[in-house]
Amino acid sequence: MARIYPFRALRYDTSRVRMEDVVTQPYDKISPEMQQRYYEQSPYNLIRIILGKHEPGDTEPQEFLPAGQQAHNVYTRAAEYLRDWRADGIFAQESDPALFGYSQTYTVPNSTEVRERRGFIALGHLYDYADKVVYRHEQTFPKHKSDRMALFKATRAYCEQVYMLYSDPGFTAEKLIFGSKSNYDGASRDGLSPENKDTRPADLAITDEYGVIHRVWKITDPSLINLLLTAMADKKLIIADGHHRYETSVAYAKERSAQLKLPLNEPLDPEEKVSPSHLPTPPFPEAAMMMTFVNMDAPGITILPTHRVVFGLEGFSSPDFITKASEYYSVEELADSASGPDLIQRLDKSPGDSFIAATGDGNYLLTPQPDAIAPLMQDLPVKQRQLGVAQLHTVVLDHLLGLDPDTITRLGKVRYIRDAQEAVALVDSGDADIAFLIKPITLDQLRDVSLAGDVMPQKSTDFYPKLLSGLAIYALD
Repeated sequence: MARIYPFRALRYDTSRVRMEDVVTQPYDKISPEMQQRYYEQSPYNLIRIILGKHEPGDTEPQEFLPAGQQAHNVYTRAAEYLRDWRADGIFAQESDPALFGYSQTYTVPNSTEVRERRGFIALGHLYDYADKVVYRHEQTFPKHKSDRMALFKATRAYCEQVYMLYSDPGFTAEKLIFGSKSNYDGASRDGLSPENKDTRPADLAITDEYGVIHRVWKITDPSLINLLLTAMADKKLIIADGHHRYETSVAYAKERSAQLKLPLNEPLDPEEKVSPSHLPTPPFPEAAMMMTFVNMDAPGITILPTHRVVFGLEGFSSPDFITKASEYYSVEELADSASGPDLIQRLDKSPGDSFIAATGDGNYLLTPQPDAIAPLMQDLPVKQRQLGVAQLHTVVLDHLLGLDPDTITRLGKVRYIRDAQEAVALVDSGDADIAFLIKPITLDQLRDVSLAGDVMPQKSTDFYPKLLSGLAIYALD
């Protein structure tokens, strides 16, 4: 079962800082340019904790140093900032355990459509994937996890949330948090007018650099919190964003469980009776981390495609590639002068798992021939064979271009780019050999693959918008 807990959050004191100046996008979405801008916005910007700048003379994390030698690096500086800001009152700890309603109102990229995505922030218990409570959909990389582990151990705090999906066609959480009239009758999964709600004004509203409006509501009523936790108890959770943070947190929880000699997942007694005012807590602080829970049956979720751009291929010839590809795909030549948005518009009208190959010699729409690609796909799990991005990796990148997953990781010849125009421009400029513009994964495909215990190719999903970092912090001490 999914165990969820309220918590006494650390939060910025809005009388001391302007929230727009101190919150950030998630650490793994921050470019060097964004990092510098965050540094300049405020001396209290969260960037100094979640993704600090390296300095000359920085040492390895403490655990890798000889006995007696002190570490001095981005992680120790992060811990110092957090400690000092708490002491100076920049961060204040909430007096009562709480959950936080969270909504994001945004315009879908490359359109005029406005959507609202709703969820709530709470602590989520940490489970192994083998427990079949939390499910992943992508692979992770050791380097990224070792970085987050060093940060977690130094700061003893979780400053960012893992984005979790769950299924509830009855919209129980939304009605409890956003009001009894806040229903979704007649609304599609993708569309919801921001005016279609009945709830009190938000405690906090922030507009980020992408024009996304983030609203937060603090919930401290124990009866309401317990209703919400009970409604979530039977849910399976799918990680949308934050696989590296989640797996690192699980590893940290196991480490601390052994040190403290406390079980991480002690079974709950179904006969135990608790009062309506009793609020559950983790068995020890590291047994949970901060998460945002979003109902995948509710409107407002947007998944964007992440296009593949390939470069550094020795002796690459786009005519030769198209000739080889025609053994597996029906090929339609498109206008050479088409822009990225024009190509995406054409792709959206194409059948099934078609994709576009943008080359220096022209643009082509490729539609798979099922009988031709089937032999190449037979080693993939059944659910993955239905994914266009899995077909692209298996048939095109691996079979036609010789870029299997290990080669891609080792040589780095594939870039993952959200913007189609940027991808096409890299080919047009000669910086890349070929770009593949693809369709996004659907929520149903994500659910099917994840619950089957499978994983998708790297960067198969791009959930938009991202969860802001800095709305709340879970301090372990």
